[in-house]
Amino acid sequence: MARGVFITLEGGEGAGKSTQLAAVQRWLEQGRRQVLVTREPGGTDTGERIRQILLHSRGTISPDTEALLMFAARAEHIARVIRPALEQGKWVLCDRFTDATYAYQGGGRGLAAARIALLEDWVQGGLRPDLTILLDVPTDVGLSRAGQRGTLDRFEREERDFFERVRKAYLAAAARDPKRIRLVDASSAEDEVTRHIIEILKEKFGS
Repeated sequence: MARGVFITLEGGEGAGKSTQLAAVQRWLEQGRRQVLVTREPGGTDTGERIRQILLHSRGTISPDTEALLMFAARAEHIARVIRPALEQGKWVLCDRFTDATYAYQGGGRGLAAARIALLEDWVQGGLRPDLTILLDVPTDVGLSRAGQRGTLDRFEREERDFFERVRKAYLAAAARDPKRIRLVDASSAEDEVTRHIIEILKEKFGS
């Protein structure tokens, strides 16, 4: 059986990842592909418990602890969900993956990229996404959208400068690896963003 395809969606707060993830899922399933949709942090019982700590803890968490928790959840996610699905030939769509750690804990928190890379190699081995869709939106627009969703989580309560650093880290990653990380302007209308993503998928994998 051929290995499946691993696609991740990335972006800052308010970029519209959930909406576009659902749109990509529908398009792939219309093409009779088996699709697994998952998220990070999370995706497993253990990962979802760690997600609660990371997103909803009221206490202070150091950048090192934050990164280690992210990769602890990721290790479980890869072992129990992602690798098995890929081995079964499924298309795995993941809401955030390691690019988010480089952006949030690296760019946002200032954690050295080399330390994140060590954890990436340890936890993932050679596993990397086949394609990453980076939904980019100006920081103020994204924060405005996120603020309309209701109660903010621990990350969403950060200062504007934090999210500006996250965005810059994401854009820098896209500039370094344009073949894998495809940049999409997420400030456009939802249907326009979806059309752009589908064009990328057709170019990369065929229609």
